[in-house]
Amino acid sequence: MGLTISLIKNLHDHIGQEVTVQGWLYNLRSSGKIAFLIVRDGSGLMQCIVAKNDLGEDVFSVAKNMTQETSLKITGVVKEEPRAVGGYEMLVQNFEVITPAQDYPISHKEHGVDFLMERRHLWIRSPRQMAVLRIRSEVEHALREFFYQNDFVLADAPIITPAACEGTTNLFELDYHGEKAYLSQSGQLYNEANAMALGRIYCFGPTFRAEKSKTRRHLLEFWMIEAEMAYLDMEENMKLQEDMVHYAIGRVLERCPKELAILERDVERLKRIQKPFPRISYTEAVELLKQAGEEFTWGDDFGAPHETIISSHFDAPVFVHRYPTAIKAFYMKPDPENAEVVLGADLLAPEGYGEIIGGGQRIDDLALLEQRVKEHGLPEEAFAWYLDLRRYGSVPHSGFGLGLERTVAWICGLDHIRETIPFPRMLHKMYP
Repeated sequence: MGLTISLIKNLHDHIGQEVTVQGWLYNLRSSGKIAFLIVRDGSGLMQCIVAKNDLGEDVFSVAKNMTQETSLKITGVVKEEPRAVGGYEMLVQNFEVITPAQDYPISHKEHGVDFLMERRHLWIRSPRQMAVLRIRSEVEHALREFFYQNDFVLADAPIITPAACEGTTNLFELDYHGEKAYLSQSGQLYNEANAMALGRIYCFGPTFRAEKSKTRRHLLEFWMIEAEMAYLDMEENMKLQEDMVHYAIGRVLERCPKELAILERDVERLKRIQKPFPRISYTEAVELLKQAGEEFTWGDDFGAPHETIISSHFDAPVFVHRYPTAIKAFYMKPDPENAEVVLGADLLAPEGYGEIIGGGQRIDDLALLEQRVKEHGLPEEAFAWYLDLRRYGSVPHSGFGLGLERTVAWICGLDHIRETIPFPRMLHKMYP
């Protein structure tokens, strides 16, 4: 019978059996003739019991003197042990050191954030960071599965673009063989073209904003999942968004209970979120701010403190719709009943996490879009192809973009967005 190699998360399938786990030493303590090794393999933690009487003096000496993060293969019999980390332990029969680790800089004590960020490539090995990244992975899988189940086509958008989508003040500029080009702020304009071909599409990739922001909500490089749908109005757009978010939360609750427990997340707050999500207009949101004693002028954009006040009135994410036309992107369709506002909506997460989705209905009239391009001072030649979408079979259409990191931060209950991505890019922070 061949050697059985198991992931720690699958040890429940091997009770009473001899298996080999390949991983790294997370922690170690010894007491007389017994050493307790905590081993991790990326899927979980496992307690391993090394007895001097079973393995001999020399082998036992190697075991009790291993350094943190030494890589090893360890073989033994698995048994249930509710008191042990992970609920199982291994009675070790033998082990092989793959590579001894040098003195590991991140010990099992409190370290400052700056210290940990400088060692992010190692910090992600800790149980808390692994839990966040596993939840991130589950959210990504859930979003992709949601779109697949709802007949969306994945249509990737370019990262290098000739023009701005969201404005010209926060672009990362490139030299594209002598021409100006930019890192993408959004795949939306290209999504609209793909939607006119394929009906319902989405793209998923990194986006870039050269913002001089240093807050717990901002990254300069972040991931967005963006959808665009032909023949869909704003109300239908919001309904799709709430279905998607509700589905993703359900998947995390179902499949990541251990990770949520590691993060000490109050899962009851997530379980209470039900559809439909509340909806209020921008004007109604301004009234909430004034009732809270905030000085705010109609027509201004909301900042993080404003979004926190607005969302504090709701247990679920709240849609704020019909923002002033002047503060929204050039492509947003005006409300036919009030041209001062647009048929757009932002979804604000509760608990102070702010906007996680921005979206709305797009202008489908060629003349109006041409007018908006001129009003915003955009280079008409760079948008000629985009205007073509209105020349050749224009239809009502809507879309949205969900910021993955903000969504993960909210679901995990994190204090800062930097923990939601393996290697965050922030203001003055590009290493490692």
